[in-house]
Amino acid sequence: MVNIKRWLIHAFMPPWRWKLAFPAPVLKDIEQAIKQSEHQHSGELRFAVENTLAPGWVWRGMSARQRAAEIFSNLRVWDTEENCGVLVYLLLADREVHIVADRGIATRVPQAEWNTVAQAMQKEFHLGDFRRGSLEGIERITAMLASHFPPGAHNPNELSNRPVIVKR
Repeated sequence: MVNIKRWLIHAFMPPWRWKLAFPAPVLKDIEQAIKQSEHQHSGELRFAVENTLAPGWVWRGMSARQRAAEIFSNLRVWDTEENCGVLVYLLLADREVHIVADRGIATRVPQAEWNTVAQAMQKEFHLGDFRRGSLEGIERITAMLASHFPPGAHNPNELSNRPVIVKR
């Protein structure tokens, strides 16, 4: 069944809305936090923000979680030597955060732990503090990855640290 309210939000949200939540200085802070994070573990973080889904996708019932899995694939977060990629995905129109971990990480960190981090981020985002929510989320992810995946002698940066603004 189609959620008309959700469809209307996606159909009529201004395409520039993401710039209010994530202006250039906030994106730069996120990029720097990811860079610092990756020195503390062997994981690879990606951060993606999408303003809205295409109205047709919403009409057909695509969830933010399904889209997060798609973006995980599109950004090739899975394409690391140790299968150690983690995607933080935010769908602004739905006000949802999803964290998708590659299979090398998912075997040691249960999805429930990622969901707890995502919920904490969502709470800050609902308060309008996108910078704080993002940086605290990255900090919590860093602690989890550092405990399970300490950095090795060879710790290459396999994925870009720059946040991605997903545009259709």
